[in-house]
Amino acid sequence: MDERDAQARLLTERVAAEEQLTAMGADLDAVAAAAAGSNVDDEHDPEGSTIAFEREQLAGLRVRVQDRLRDIDAALERLRHGHYGRCEKCGNPIGDARLEALPAARLCVTCADRAGRRT
Repeated sequence: MDERDAQARLLTERVAAEEQLTAMGADLDAVAAAAAGSNVDDEHDPEGSTIAFEREQLAGLRVRVQDRLRDIDAALERLRHGHYGRCEKCGNPIGDARLEALPAARLCVTCADRAGRRT
């Protein structure tokens, strides 16, 4: 993948992740406001999901997006230093198809499979 294309894709993904974080922050604020204005015992609510569950679910998703931002920033750093597109484990090139699907990929497909993850 061409460096200019890689940078453009990474920056686009970064903006999208930042927008997700902003939206999740607003959602967390809304859940907190709903909990503060309610006298519902959400621990024993028979109506399904609780406010606490929603808050924890949003918090977990937010952590994943923050991790994604760190991965994107690390990929941009590798790009700046000329290491982008090389597997951090074996040093072989990461395939273009993989980089198109996961622009922040750190590992080639072989090493990712061995590690049991897709990063």
